[in-house]
Order: sequence, then C-alpha cells, then structure tokens
Amino acid sequence: MDNNQFEVEIACGSSDGDFYKVVSTLGLPIHVFETKTNYRPYHSLLFRIWKISKFFKEQQYDVVHSWQWSSDWTEVLAAKLAGVKWLYTKKAMGFNSRHWKIKSFLADYIITINDEMSAYFPNKTKQALIPLGIDTAYYDTNKVAKTKAMNPDKFHIITVANLVPVKGIEILLEALAILQDSGIQLSVLGDCENAYGRNMMLLTEHLGLQEQVKFLGKQLDVRPYISAADVYVIPTLDAGRKEGMPMALVEAMSMGIPVLGSHITGINYVLKAFPELLFPAGNAEVLAEKMKQLKATDPLQRLALGKRLRTYCETHFTMEAFIAAHEALYKTL
Repeated sequence: MDNNQFEVEIACGSSDGDFYKVVSTLGLPIHVFETKTNYRPYHSLLFRIWKISKFFKEQQYDVVHSWQWSSDWTEVLAAKLAGVKWLYTKKAMGFNSRHWKIKSFLADYIITINDEMSAYFPNKTKQALIPLGIDTAYYDTNKVAKTKAMNPDKFHIITVANLVPVKGIEILLEALAILQDSGIQLSVLGDCENAYGRNMMLLTEHLGLQEQVKFLGKQLDVRPYISAADVYVIPTLDAGRKEGMPMALVEAMSMGIPVLGSHITGINYVLKAFPELLFPAGNAEVLAEKMKQLKATDPLQRLALGKRLRTYCETHFTMEAFIAAHEALYKTL
C-alpha cells in the first residue's frame, strides 16, 4: 500500500511460524495481541471486550480490517466501543450460525471474494466484491525451473490441496482408474499425514494406481511442480465449506497450466470465462472424459489455453488491482 497515505499496523495472536518471520521483514509495527476473546465466561465478557477496545483506542486506528476466518463478533464489538470503523473479508462459504449474522450486522463494511457470497447479506448495502489478488510475476512458469520429480515421458496431472474430505481427491483417483491409461501420472501435493490423506493412499492401492500416483506431501514452493505438469485439477465436492476463492487454482492458471475444476461456488467464479473447463462436482466419469480430451489435445493447443488462462489472471486477479481496490475502500470509510 501507499505509505504516503496509509500507516499500516498488524495484530496477530502469535509470533510462531515461518510466515511471521516473512511478515516481520516488512518493517511494519506488529502487535502480538489477541483481538478477539471467548464468549464464556459471560460474566467477564464485557471486561475482556473492553480490553481489546482500549487497545484499538490507544493505537488511534481509523480502520480495523479483520481477516479472521471465524464467526466471532467480539472483535467488531470492541471496535464499535472504540469508535473505530471495522470491516471484514469473508473468505469461506459457511454462514449458518447466528454469530455470523451478528458479526455481519455490526460490520461497517463487508468484502466478499466471489459473486455468490453477497446473497449472505441481502440487506447489507455496504459490501463489495474484491477477489483475492496474486503476484503474477512470481507465479510465472518462465521464471521457475521444473521439478525433476516428474517423468517427462508421462502426461502429468497435479492437484494441490489441504487434504480434508471436502477436497474430493477420491473423485480424481476414481477418474484416473476409469481411464486405465498408464501414460498418465498424478501428483498430489498437500499434507497427507492425517486420516483423510491416509485414506486416499489406501484408496490408491485399492484401485491399483500405486504406479501412477505420488503423494508428495506439503511443499513450501509448489511452482516447480505446477510448471512441470500438463493439467491442474481441483475436484472439490459440493459439500461443507466448499471454496471461497481457491488460490491454488489461480496460481496454476497464472503459471499458464490448463486446469479442470468442479462446478461449485468459488471455482466457477474463477473459471466463469472458461465453462468448458468445469465438470459436475463428484462426477468421476465426466472428469475422466475431460482429462482424456485434454491429453488428446495437441500440445500447442494446450499451451495456447494456458496462455489464455494466465492472461485472464493478469486481467482479473492481480495483486495491484487487489491493493488499489482496498486503498479506495479505506478512503471512503
């Protein structure tokens, strides 16, 4: 952001983790201070909210922008008591609890990240769609060496996900089994040391795909793997929290890789200009057919598709546009 117009400070609940070290290099003031509190015990709730409010007031903030993923409303109430404008970005699709409705009612402004989220707030006029941005210069296949972990003689499919049941990896495995094509390799990136990840490895064995599927675990830099792939697939199910705005998909598009995605909220927003790349969520047969078609497509045509996807990212999902939209909004607040 323009530091001639804005003084930015950060509050977070912990100084643990590698990303904290990265953020620290920005040289911005960072307060390791929890800006929300548990509802219980109720008899001390107002006192604990007052402590947060006092922190906001002492720092003389004009705007507090919350990126909390939860439905907690104690933070916004603390901002209200301090007389500070408060907004939040809605990042996930869950919205059923009364706490979300309280949080949204109290907010001075709400930012959504896909075109279906606004239905959550039919009476909230102060809201805006600002899709998440990406550094397209960083996610550029021409600037990344391809990993040697993939066999260049195979047609390579990749998926990158936080391995939890809603991600639908089983649909991708079933589609691969339907094709019965040993010329296809699949790489799954994500922490597989959990119950779902282990179940997917067991399913791989059950389907007889051990020679075609690699579970590569969590990778801090996914670019070399995406760059070496022929197709990226995001098979999220139409269940649970679904997808707010799947950034792993946007990263693959920015890398100029052809993609396929399930036709659900978030994914269909990112791919709304490319409906032919969507398949019905949970439908392994249709996914298999689309994988087969892409494999049969001339490599130059796949390259051209990848270039169109990257151009779309450069037009719609840049970090520059993301920052400019926030700067304009903060000024109005």
